[in-house]
Amino acid sequence: MPLAPEILSELRQRLGADNVLTSQEDLIPYSFDGTAALLQMPGCVVFVTTTEQVADVLRLANRTKTPLVTRGSGTGLSGGSLPVADCIILCTVRMGRILEVDRANLTMLVEPGVTTLAVADAATAVGLFYPPDPGSMKISTIGGNVAENSGGLRGLKYGITRNYVMGLEVVLPDGEVLWTGNKCVKDVAGYSLRDLFIGSEGTLGVVTKVLLKLIPKPAAKKTMVATFNAMDHAAQCVSDIIAAQIIPCTLEFLDRTTIHCVEDYAKVGLPLDCEALLLMETDGHPAAVEDEAAKMAELAKKNGAMAVRVAKNEAEANNLATARRSAFSALARLAPTTILEDATVPRSELAKMIRFVAAVAKKHNLRIGTFGHMGDGNLHPTFLTDERNTAEMARIHEAFKEIFDEAIRLGGTITGEHGVGVAKKDFLPKFAGDAQMRVMRALRGVLDPNRILNPGKMFD
Repeated sequence: MPLAPEILSELRQRLGADNVLTSQEDLIPYSFDGTAALLQMPGCVVFVTTTEQVADVLRLANRTKTPLVTRGSGTGLSGGSLPVADCIILCTVRMGRILEVDRANLTMLVEPGVTTLAVADAATAVGLFYPPDPGSMKISTIGGNVAENSGGLRGLKYGITRNYVMGLEVVLPDGEVLWTGNKCVKDVAGYSLRDLFIGSEGTLGVVTKVLLKLIPKPAAKKTMVATFNAMDHAAQCVSDIIAAQIIPCTLEFLDRTTIHCVEDYAKVGLPLDCEALLLMETDGHPAAVEDEAAKMAELAKKNGAMAVRVAKNEAEANNLATARRSAFSALARLAPTTILEDATVPRSELAKMIRFVAAVAKKHNLRIGTFGHMGDGNLHPTFLTDERNTAEMARIHEAFKEIFDEAIRLGGTITGEHGVGVAKKDFLPKFAGDAQMRVMRALRGVLDPNRILNPGKMFD
């Protein structure tokens, strides 16, 4: 059923008519997120600017048992912010203030609509560093990063969003406001509720403030590109780098298809005569950076690298990182629909998993480009298709089922950074097992007994 007129009337009264969208042309941009082939019109979209407004909307939704889906910039890749029929979309992008930068305690307090890049720039401006760097960091919001527990290129050395959240303000489904965490580096009082909400994909509460940890900015960094004539050689090079007890801040790879697409798109001078490319970056004390860079170059050559190129300056280094970040956009130019996944395996199984993905693509006659975070085993097999081709979409679904089954068999996971959402909820029970599923369902039932928050996401 469409949203009741009295619900819309109350939303307009509380938020102002301009902050409540109901016309079809206004709703269409909010009927999908960054996930391919998923579409659902919401009942309305509301914009909030304060915690009190969020609480008002949640109290209304809870009282009327109206489904509510929280949304930031809509860059998610698992359908986490996909509407359900006749729901309220609660959009937090206008909660975009940086409230405090505390250099004494190395923290930053922000609202959920602040972009990841804005956080990184604000930290840099005071000589500090915020490491998480998802590929969509120019437009992704911190609220979405927390909801999905986002990763990024620097995850190998610096970790993911969870490692940089010290506190959260969360509005619970009944409108009650909860604060968890603080500026203390050590705090072990009670359950870590903060960690419960990180990665909960909007199913347990709405994040309205985030207290982030910052770290000192590395004194130096060096960026290199190594090219290989076989993906196995690149994978072995990664294994050897880790075995040598070197933890680069970035250790990324692109396959031949992706290299050619990225170079055509970004024109940064990537070599085109190779099967695999490794982007390697080390940072820290200048002496350590020089030593680690030399060792990584040596290990690359030992594993048959055709060439190892060192960025001459920061501008060139940034261009190379930008080339890697543009991989998804570059591949998207080749076909009407681009389906990007993030199966993750232990690093020791990386070469095996890469071969398996290629074999599955060949078996099902599918076009694929593969890139990702080779340093932490996080692969992004990207299928190039047309969602109107129902037969091919069915083959892609079968291919992903085989890929996720193999990732689990190898001791990996069905998602390294994109979340479960709608796209992967069918695979979660096999990965998590009965006990985990029971506990997760119980937690969700206690916090959201009326099942209003992001229904149908993660699990039913």
